[in-house]
Amino acid sequence: MKETSKIRKIAFVGDHLPRKCGIATFTTDLLAAVASAHPQSHCLAVSVNDIEEGYEYPEVVRFEIEEQNLSSYLRAADFLNISNVDVVCLQHEFGIFGGPAGAHILALLRELRMPVVTTLHTVLLHPNTEQRRVMDGLISLSTRLVVMAERGRQMLQEIYHAPLAKIDLIPHGIPDVGFVDPTYFKDLFGVEGKTVLLTFGLLSPNKGIENVLDALPAILAESPEVVYIVLGATHPNELREHGEAYRLSLEILAKKNKIEKSVIFYNQFVNIENLKEFIGAADLYITPYLNEAQITSGTLAYAFGAGKAVVSTPYWHAAELLAEDRGVLVPFGDSPAIAREVIGLLRDDTRRHAIRKNAYRIGRDMVWSNAAQMYMHSFESSRLELAARSRKFLAAKTLDQKPRELPTTRLSHLSRMTDSTGVFQHAIFSVPNFSEGYCTDDNARAFVLSVLLGELGEDPESARTLGTTSAAFLHHAFDPLTKRFHNHLSFDRRWLDEKGSEDSQGRALWALGTGVGRSPFRSFQMMAGQLFAAALPALTEFTSPRAWAFGLIGIHEYLRRLNGDSLVNQTQKALTCRLMKLFETNARPDWQWFEEELSYDNAKLPHALIVSGQATAQQGVLECGLQSLRWLTKLQMSEKGHFRPIGSNGFYRRGGTRANFDQQPIEAQATVSACLEAYRATSDPCWYEHAQRAFDWFIGWNDLGLELYSPESGGCRDGLHVDRVNGNQGAESTLAFHLSLAEMRLGQSILTSFSEPGTE
Repeated sequence: MKETSKIRKIAFVGDHLPRKCGIATFTTDLLAAVASAHPQSHCLAVSVNDIEEGYEYPEVVRFEIEEQNLSSYLRAADFLNISNVDVVCLQHEFGIFGGPAGAHILALLRELRMPVVTTLHTVLLHPNTEQRRVMDGLISLSTRLVVMAERGRQMLQEIYHAPLAKIDLIPHGIPDVGFVDPTYFKDLFGVEGKTVLLTFGLLSPNKGIENVLDALPAILAESPEVVYIVLGATHPNELREHGEAYRLSLEILAKKNKIEKSVIFYNQFVNIENLKEFIGAADLYITPYLNEAQITSGTLAYAFGAGKAVVSTPYWHAAELLAEDRGVLVPFGDSPAIAREVIGLLRDDTRRHAIRKNAYRIGRDMVWSNAAQMYMHSFESSRLELAARSRKFLAAKTLDQKPRELPTTRLSHLSRMTDSTGVFQHAIFSVPNFSEGYCTDDNARAFVLSVLLGELGEDPESARTLGTTSAAFLHHAFDPLTKRFHNHLSFDRRWLDEKGSEDSQGRALWALGTGVGRSPFRSFQMMAGQLFAAALPALTEFTSPRAWAFGLIGIHEYLRRLNGDSLVNQTQKALTCRLMKLFETNARPDWQWFEEELSYDNAKLPHALIVSGQATAQQGVLECGLQSLRWLTKLQMSEKGHFRPIGSNGFYRRGGTRANFDQQPIEAQATVSACLEAYRATSDPCWYEHAQRAFDWFIGWNDLGLELYSPESGGCRDGLHVDRVNGNQGAESTLAFHLSLAEMRLGQSILTSFSEPGTE
């Protein structure tokens, strides 16, 4: 293979050292192994940055991707195509790429002209909808798939229906080390004469270290010379979110168990040479992980291949690798079992050394030089398969095939419209109007926006600040006695109503449900969940269909994370039935609508049925939502093809005269959101086109050809009159634009990632 390979350039896409994560270590080691085994093939890396400043990469990293920037992935594809790369080797893990469930990487893959060999570091047994779509996309766009365990190959076939002929089983690569006595390395760490237990890897709460610490008192009672080394820095994501709280809790537990003299924490991310020394010093290696669904563990592979006796919980990789006396398995979270098995192995030298020898023997097939040869065989196969399929690629895309450029997110006006209390309702041009105070409606919208911006990874500090302020406002607005939200708050912080409108309650529930279902911040989830539970019962007493619709959308978001909540499920069912009954009562062949009048926030009604029907697998409900939205979008399209919402200066009563002005930004936002949901439900691109048409209303494709969004201020003007735009840039309008922009950005990632390639 080495002499005859026609592959001249290989690009490895994933993370790369010095970024601190397992994928970065794997990518770095795999690239180096392939480059060493096949010097005639030039190897380069394309790495994903999770921080704005990036990393000090070595020269082998030729291109850097901004994790949450979709266009950055497309630029990376251009770079790979222009560079005449022969094969791309993608390292896939859901958490390292941007977009819903990491969908941005699919946009890159769709643009590539060369074969793609994808290593799947995670194969999920129960993927959610977005994860399933990403996996299906990866399987479709990859020429070959690599898994590191037989269980992974079975799951790809049984769950994802991947062709068996497309899957390669290549074990996790490991360093080639000698089978040496641990005593040789112990003096390096000041543990000579000790029996060393070792766990290593980036620290986070799912590692289960506390279970070993709880097992140590019993182990030490039997073998006082034991010392437990925990090697590894805290995972960067854990560090950003919670600091060193987990490590501190482990230290406190060690003191509580009075074992602190037998526990050593090395809070560092070590290079491979240092790691070999740590592993070499270990008598036993322990992986007490808490989650069964781990198909690959690099730390396990390294220790196993070095000939260490391993005690592990039975996560998938361990259960497979340690079978047939190649290690010892203990139940999850079972400290007494850990103690029992460790003590048993330390007592039984013959068994322990037999396990070590079995592991070391199997490990010789896993060394990086062997893994490199197996990967090169997969690369060669991928080239032959792609050539056989005779795929044709276009060098460039015409304008209609390229994703639209969207405006840059600019939150400066929204920041000016927000103080420590909340978002002000109104503005005089671009100046906040203090005399009008604040309202729950707008702060609910602001909280939803903060969550969407968090998903996009845009301006995370501003997004979190906005989320914190608006969440605090919602919490203050809720009256625990009436179970209702106040709506209007004066500038001097007095509530101007005994209770807000039904619609404001619905919007608050929409926001809170979104916080529970989609916010990455635990504090937002907890606060939102408590308020949601307290405020939801009032919704069933309301008569406003829009309040029901907002509530149903909030329920849909809430159930993303907490779908076992029976009360919320019952409420969803009851409100869905009410909306369906309204439609059945009022709809006619020429009037496919829920009421006798089209008024405000119209698209929210079909939106609510689309998400509810899709989530509950009620095809009739989904079809009703799509049918009414189809009718509405047709009604809201001008003869010139642009979006023309129902005007608020009279609305549109059945059989009456339609008001064409004043056109409101909330109508465009509601239509953008509903049409994108219809696109997600059907994959029909016409819905994305309707969403784009409604969004373009903000930026000048409307009856007057005037921009409502001001890129200079970052605000949105309050409406389109018959002869002009309303120059005031209030909160409702500005939030409507930014919600639309955020949803279009999320929708564009789906369109770019999942659209059918037009070049096959």
